[in-house]
Amino acid sequence: MRVAVLGAGAIGAYVGAALHRAGVEVHLIARGAHLEALRRDGVRVLSPRGDFTARPPATDDPAGVGPVDHVFLGLKANAYASCGPLLKPLLKPGTAVVAAQNGIPWWYFHRHGGPHDGRRLHSVDPGGAVSEVIAPERAVGCVVYAATELAAPGVVRHIEGTRFSIGEPDRSVSARCTVFSEAMVAGGLKCPVEPDLREDIWIKLLGNATFNPISALTRATMREMCVHHGTRRVVTAMMRETVAVAEALGCRVGVSVERRLAGAERVGDHRTSTLQDLERGRPLELDVLLTVLLELAEITCVDTPTLRTVHALSDLLALRSAA
Repeated sequence: MRVAVLGAGAIGAYVGAALHRAGVEVHLIARGAHLEALRRDGVRVLSPRGDFTARPPATDDPAGVGPVDHVFLGLKANAYASCGPLLKPLLKPGTAVVAAQNGIPWWYFHRHGGPHDGRRLHSVDPGGAVSEVIAPERAVGCVVYAATELAAPGVVRHIEGTRFSIGEPDRSVSARCTVFSEAMVAGGLKCPVEPDLREDIWIKLLGNATFNPISALTRATMREMCVHHGTRRVVTAMMRETVAVAEALGCRVGVSVERRLAGAERVGDHRTSTLQDLERGRPLELDVLLTVLLELAEITCVDTPTLRTVHALSDLLALRSAA
């Protein structure tokens, strides 16, 4: 099996290192100082589970890698529409794109069934720009429960969690998912193939849609947002509105708001990916986390006043930070 990691940042490099350790032919695609460090020293993983180094080949030229069986997409979702030139050389008939994104994916209603089957969500797939680059038929969903960050170029600090849930949009347990899952497990990660990954998407979104924008607005860590009484009330209201939208779409969120808050507090003083992006001057990944929730709320006629308020504030922040 040949795997390319397109966007070998903190999560991508961590997955690539694990797959390489399992004996998979892995190619990391990165750029800048991070790429130089990967070429020189390999991926150095610092983890409570034990530090290790892996040395898969790294490049900034996907054409030199050529077609692969699986692409693990570690890019931010707001880069999907523009990643065509990088992705195209990696594709062949049957190549699966394992999209490790937060939030609601562009393929969400692909083979969904019911009244919304095939519906395009403008906030995450404007004008079909993402579907044109990554056909939904290639998509394998991936919900990441691991927390990592780049401690330095080429150095991944693994904070907690090793679970990468994957699944097909049509809810089948496919051969391409099974093969990828087995390789991830061989590399020391958890990678269950979920019959309906949409449930995992909503569980993860409970945290991402709430903590991520609020962390950018307040510069607070996960623990700080959970223990501050006023912020905790806001997060609780946002989570309850998110559950209402999911249930209106026929998806059961298999965890209570209280349990989700308790899990977030246990993460400790971790800075969300959105806060890290803000600090590094990168675009904020809000469309797939929050804007899409408002679009889905309109579709389902669910009232979401707290989500709308936080969206307005974080959207202004995103505009100002991009200026």
